[in-house]
Amino acid sequence: MTMEKGGNNNHQHQPFEVSIDTAGSKCFDDDGRLKRTGNKWTASAHIITAVIGSGVLSLAWAIAQLGWVAGPAMMILFSFVTYYTSTLLSVCYRTGDQLNGKRNYTYTDAVRAYLGGFKVKICGVVQYANLFGVAIGYTIAASISMMAIKRSNCFHSSGGKNPCHMNGNVYMISFGIVEILFSQIPDFDQLWWLSALAAVMSFTYSTIGLGLGIGKVIENKGIKGSLTGITVGTVTETQKVWRSFQALGNIAFAYSYSMILIEIQDTIKSPPSESKTMKKATLISVIVTTIFYMLCGCFGYAAFGDISPGNLLTGFGFYNPFWLLDIANAAIVIHLVGAYQVYCQPLYSVVEKTAAEKFPDSDFVNKDIEIPIPCVASPLKINLFRLVWRTIFVIITTVISMLLPFFNDIVGLIGAVGFWPLTVYFPVEMYIVQMKIPKWSTKWICLHMLSAACLVISLAAAAGSVAGVIADLGVYKPFHAMY
Repeated sequence: MTMEKGGNNNHQHQPFEVSIDTAGSKCFDDDGRLKRTGNKWTASAHIITAVIGSGVLSLAWAIAQLGWVAGPAMMILFSFVTYYTSTLLSVCYRTGDQLNGKRNYTYTDAVRAYLGGFKVKICGVVQYANLFGVAIGYTIAASISMMAIKRSNCFHSSGGKNPCHMNGNVYMISFGIVEILFSQIPDFDQLWWLSALAAVMSFTYSTIGLGLGIGKVIENKGIKGSLTGITVGTVTETQKVWRSFQALGNIAFAYSYSMILIEIQDTIKSPPSESKTMKKATLISVIVTTIFYMLCGCFGYAAFGDISPGNLLTGFGFYNPFWLLDIANAAIVIHLVGAYQVYCQPLYSVVEKTAAEKFPDSDFVNKDIEIPIPCVASPLKINLFRLVWRTIFVIITTVISMLLPFFNDIVGLIGAVGFWPLTVYFPVEMYIVQMKIPKWSTKWICLHMLSAACLVISLAAAAGSVAGVIADLGVYKPFHAMY
């Protein structure tokens, strides 16, 4: 299937008449676009690929800051809020009627349809800045995992005598090169196989992390940690507060996928209505991810207590069996290759769509160059604008990753900045308009109370993460990411 949302085919971005033949065709949808083939399982694969990402690796650290009471409680709270607001957002995919209303192809399209005005610009800035930040976070995480493989093998072969320090830049560049190649996949519809592979990889490393955590608890013959988390004395009172706030950002990041929910929903076939299918996919995905998160985070904390590492599997680095850690970290890298593409598709799409609208007659922007491949029926299609712009994007995210390789702080900051506006505020406001909920009604008040509470959490998490970045910058030299 070759539905291209980017600036690759003029007919995609210019309004045109939908003939009776096209509307009733087996190949086209009600709006004249190529027919969608997604279902609750493909949507779940996309969501799980996006959600069970590198965020799972920082959860043991997050629970260590909050303790046995607040840690799991906050994870359950975030999972509930994410699921609930995602169901609100899924109802906003079509304006008006859920089966025949006008489709909103992107998150920004939905905000434009329901809220309009200045809010569209705010949404666009927050969403695309967040996606840009995720690309940076994933590049850092992938390089750390690649180094963990090298370090565990080095440490094993030297019998623990060599500290095995290394520079992370070469690994970030390697990851960037791979992403440049995969970034040429036009859109979500062609990404399904990469999403499925990435989802399998996420289960692989999460399961290994969980297994190692359980093994460590058995080895320790007891559960570490305390009800209130890391104790004052180990850290100062100020550090305790900032770290607790940052932990909220890390948990928010681990659940964040609302900014690509509408784009994923746009791959689902109908009937039944896309919102019904998406609600099922969201429920499946949130239940699966929450179970994994609780197990990985809690067993990680139970194994290491107050000294839980910021990245669970690279923190395990020097423990045997080293080959199992290598498999886990390789799975992380493969998963992040896919997750990077899933997250960046909306950003790629909006730039290419805008370029196609501004330069409708440009061959550079709109024309596909066909390159025949021996023994393959269909030729390889290369779009020059897509090739150049996506390559530049990956290079920029790689360079920034080399400048700011602080996994935990960056993850917390991205989670904090994106959580309230994209996961809570816009879905709530759009849902109120879609369902015509009367002002000052009980439901209206409850929805706004939920939004206000989440805003407070987001602000606290952002403050904690900024404090962490500032502390890291005080002892760091640019482009010298040594581990």
